[in-house]
Amino acid sequence: MLRFTANLSLLFTEVPLINRFAAAKASGFNAVEIQFPYELSAQTIKTELDALQLSLVLFNVAADDLLQGGEGLAAVPEKQAQFKSAVAQAVEYAKILKPEAINILPGRCFDKQRLAAYQHSFKDNLRYALKAFSPLGIKTVFEAINTLDMPDFIVHSSAQMLDIMTEINHPDLMMQYDIYHMLMMQEEPAHFIPQYSDKIGHIQFADCPGRHEPGTGNTNFNQLFSIIKASNFSGWVGAEYKPSDSTINTLNWLRNSY
Repeated sequence: MLRFTANLSLLFTEVPLINRFAAAKASGFNAVEIQFPYELSAQTIKTELDALQLSLVLFNVAADDLLQGGEGLAAVPEKQAQFKSAVAQAVEYAKILKPEAINILPGRCFDKQRLAAYQHSFKDNLRYALKAFSPLGIKTVFEAINTLDMPDFIVHSSAQMLDIMTEINHPDLMMQYDIYHMLMMQEEPAHFIPQYSDKIGHIQFADCPGRHEPGTGNTNFNQLFSIIKASNFSGWVGAEYKPSDSTINTLNWLRNSY
């Protein structure tokens, strides 16, 4: 059986973040993930998780201005000190919340003449993060994001992720494989996941196009979930979509998965 997690940054946004944990549990989830949990203290989150018997399996290192249209944090050479501070913040949360993985968003490069420098900086920062997270028993993951939704994103294909992993060659570095983003880049998750499941630390999904719940786009999720289940992937599968209705009305895919 697949293990699904609710992304509380996109699901259950009808209520404040602190109330989304209970909403996820009531809807049938036993685990959650949050893009950026830092608006709440780690202890506040832990208290909520413990009360509901939920696990927080994944969150991101802070990404500075990425979601506001900026270049982000993890690849900008001039922001390496700031990135290290963000990793330290993530470590403090991780010691309390004990996630299975922490995600690092590569970010954008607006000046193509500096792309090589940004790529080099990102790989250096991945190595730094691995030294911080691995002693805690936590995987470091990173993801490719499509360049239609987020132009100039420096990692936008599964091939790029594989190349980075090969170069860094660390057992705790894995892909966060986002089905929606790869579909937007005309890739085939149904082919990729079985072949490289041992290199994937976390999967996220939304239907394509639209980034809404399964059944709103062109993806056969019954088939895709079966393929993931039959593969060697052993991690969590995160629902990271934008609900087209109230979240509770978009969960038929979850009820049909049991």
